[in-house]
Amino acid sequence: MKLQQLRYIVEILNHNLNVSATAESLFTSQPGISKQVRMLEDELGIQIFERNGKHLAKVTAPGQEIIHISQQILAQVEAIRSVASEYTQPDQGKLIIATTHTQARYALPRVIHNFMQRYPKVTLHMHQGSPEQISDAAAKGKANFAIATEALHLYNDLIMLPCYHWNRSIITPMGHPLAELEQVTIEDLAKYPIVTYVHGFTGRSELDKAFNKAGKTPNVVFTATDADVIKTYVRMGLGVGVLASMAVNQYEDTDLVNIPASHLFAPSTTKIGFRKGTFLRCYMYDFIEGFAPHLQRSVVEAAMQMKSQDEIDELFHEVELPIW
Repeated sequence: MKLQQLRYIVEILNHNLNVSATAESLFTSQPGISKQVRMLEDELGIQIFERNGKHLAKVTAPGQEIIHISQQILAQVEAIRSVASEYTQPDQGKLIIATTHTQARYALPRVIHNFMQRYPKVTLHMHQGSPEQISDAAAKGKANFAIATEALHLYNDLIMLPCYHWNRSIITPMGHPLAELEQVTIEDLAKYPIVTYVHGFTGRSELDKAFNKAGKTPNVVFTATDADVIKTYVRMGLGVGVLASMAVNQYEDTDLVNIPASHLFAPSTTKIGFRKGTFLRCYMYDFIEGFAPHLQRSVVEAAMQMKSQDEIDELFHEVELPIW
């Protein structure tokens, strides 16, 4: 049994059983991967994959267990390399973050600027995507950290730590009737077409909950994953915008009216997560604390000792998180 064989079966699963795509991603040949998988199956005396002719059809029941253990083994191998690097190259390495556009555009620039000034020899990569893509990248080890708000049930394989709460704003063009009201209600908002986030992105679910509670249906006419796109279409007169308050800039968005909406929608909580069993380099702890100052190394290490996410959540139950 070789580590290379374990890496092959894990990557085959990651590439939806497409051996050609797996070979391309690993810069090797399709016949070479197929041969190594067969050799591993022969050694173990079981089939990891069911086949339909020359194609892999599905993962067998024992194959699922073997791949799961292989993922853990490969993660530990990576942890061993990280431990060695921590001593040989403490200020060098790579940091990969998976997050949404809103976090990347508004919450992270200052944090990343400070981090790169402190660690100029650490290369930093950012992947933007949907909650599903973010959780998948972190769970498969393609990203060190996942930073997300929505669909936290997707992150069961990760340790998720709360960073901050954030609220929403309603934005309108100048002179819009909503801008004349002393306090906007859901009933008021329901009268107008709405431009907001795609469902499953950046706290969109809280908008739907608020409308459902009031017995109203939001007239969502346009959705986007990008807050800047939302603002563009509000400027065009397509509708009123509902978006994260952090995305409204008092200097850049002077042509729009910003109406705070924390009284309408429950705040959302952004969390940062990483795989269980991960060895965090010193610069990774520093990045976490730079993003969420209450998450000092000792706090993160305490959370890593917890057996479940419920225990982790209880650890932060009385912590007063900052609000954007």
